[in-house]
Amino acid sequence: MEKSKTSIGLEENVAGLLSYLLGFITGILFYVLEKENSFVRFHAMQSIITFGAIFVLSLILGFIPIIGWILALILPFVALILWILLMVKAYQGERYKLPIVGDIAEKQV
Repeated sequence: MEKSKTSIGLEENVAGLLSYLLGFITGILFYVLEKENSFVRFHAMQSIITFGAIFVLSLILGFIPIIGWILALILPFVALILWILLMVKAYQGERYKLPIVGDIAEKQV
């Protein structure tokens, strides 16, 4: 597989990985900065949607007594696993789509 450069000067797999590095923050950054490369834009949008949703969900769960608090304790582990998986897949050059979120991200790109 030949790695192509992005409009921001990085290899696309590195830029894809970095889109996930700080969750939706780097997702937004790479989505705004990268104008041409659909691989990077896809991973950036998937990062925005996935980690933005996790952030909002964790806020909501904090207000729900007992069951919400229990789920709020589990959520960081789920987020960590997703974070690692998505960074590895992006670095390998794979356009790995999460269910539902991947389709939404693909339509936005």
